[in-house]
Amino acid sequence: MIKVAVCGALGRMGSTVGRMVNESSDLELVGGIDVGAGSLFGIEVAESGRIDEFFGKVKPDVVIDFTTASAAVANAKAAAAHKAALVVGTTGLSADQRAGMERVIVGNVPAVISSNFSIGVNIFWELVRQAARMLSEYDIEVIEAHHRYKKDAPSGTAKTILQILDEEAGEREKMFGREGMTERGREIGVHVIRGGDIVGDHAVLFSGNFETIKLSHRAYDRSVFAQGALKAARWVVGKSPGIYGMGDVLELESVRP
Repeated sequence: MIKVAVCGALGRMGSTVGRMVNESSDLELVGGIDVGAGSLFGIEVAESGRIDEFFGKVKPDVVIDFTTASAAVANAKAAAAHKAALVVGTTGLSADQRAGMERVIVGNVPAVISSNFSIGVNIFWELVRQAARMLSEYDIEVIEAHHRYKKDAPSGTAKTILQILDEEAGEREKMFGREGMTERGREIGVHVIRGGDIVGDHAVLFSGNFETIKLSHRAYDRSVFAQGALKAARWVVGKSPGIYGMGDVLELESVRP
């Protein structure tokens, strides 16, 4: 059995991950971390200030983190100190926060870091990459939608889309929404929607004269992200220290973390 601890255990994603770990035959939920103490399926959730002590007690093989950018680096540091592998799905990390996370991981533990753990989204990224390579002269627009409580915008998934577009179609200015008299140029338009309980919608439009190609992915339930995170957790335990992406887990060579 692989022993799993969940950071952000009482949140939307954390509780979904915890439930699926608890229902699994090869994974054992040994504890959780959150801002406040509590329990998840009868398993202790410790207050975040006790993370080092708690990891020392429950000794997880892998830590799954769906928290906030400000918490994720400290969680990674504690996991690395206890030689636990990491699966990190937290988005909105600044360049400094990402660098801080990499410093505590590299040379110490293996970690899978991704802006989206959905298997479908990772295939979607592959399709976007292929389309961008072949349609680099087309006008490109990116549209994403999430629930009203999501704080970071654009989403981490949309940022990965933009990274792929820059790599394959050439770097372009990003225009976040449009207003007034603005003539279209070579920019990529980025449009963000926040409302209700939308789990996650992403679309890329490639528009030329007389035709438009639209690639899209829609998540209907958070379990698709949790399913991918569990797949990554099973895969990462026992790997060499370093940072991996879901492309490594799924053997999709061009998908980066």
